Amino acid sequence: MGDLLLVRHGETEWSRSGQHTSWTDLPLTRRGEEQAKSLAPLLSSRTFARALTSPLDRAIRTAELAGVTGAVPDPDLHEWDYGGYEGVTTVDIHRTRPDWYLWTDGVPPGPEGRPGESPEEVGRRADRVLARVDEALPDGDVILVAHGHFLRVVTARRLGLAPAEGRLFQLATGTVSRLSTEHDRPVIAEWNTRP
Repeated sequence: MGDLLLVRHGETEWSRSGQHTSWTDLPLTRRGEEQAKSLAPLLSSRTFARALTSPLDRAIRTAELAGVTGAVPDPDLHEWDYGGYEGVTTVDIHRTRPDWYLWTDGVPPGPEGRPGESPEEVGRRADRVLARVDEALPDGDVILVAHGHFLRVVTARRLGLAPAEGRLFQLATGTVSRLSTEHDRPVIAEWNTRP
C-alpha cells in the first residue's frame, strides 16, 4: 500500500499577499518557481502509481518544476470556490464581517458561474478525489499537486474528519506532505516538508 503525497503549489502574487485565489489563474512568482524546483529531491526517489494536478497553471507548473511526470489534470482538485471573496484578503473581509471564518461561514456568491462553495461542497469533491486515490494506492504512492485550502480538506476527509476540520492543518506554499497508515489507519506521516 502506497502513501498519499500532497504538494501545495508554489507562491503566487496573491498567495503572498493573502488574497483568496480560486478561479483566477495566476502564474508562480520567481520565488514560487524556486520553491517548486526545490521539491524535486524530495520526490525523485518515488514512483507514482497515479499523479494528479489541479487544472490551474500554478499547480501544473509546480508539478513540472518538481519533476512530477505524467500528471493528469483533475477538475476536482480545483481550489475552493471563494465566490464573492475571490481576490479579497481576510483582513479586508473582517472590516465588514469581523467574525467571519471561512471554515464555518463559507463565502457569498460571486459573479455568474462563481457561486462559492461551502466546506461540505468542497468535502464532496475531496471525497471523489480520495476514491480515485484509493483505486491507485495498492499499486504504489499517489501524488496530488493542488491548493492550500483544498488539500487541507482532503487531509481532513482522509483522516475521517468533517471537511471544516481542514482548519486544523495549516499548509504553506511549495511544500510536500505525506499521509500514510499506521495499523491500517490513516495518519499524517509528514507535514509542510521543504528541503
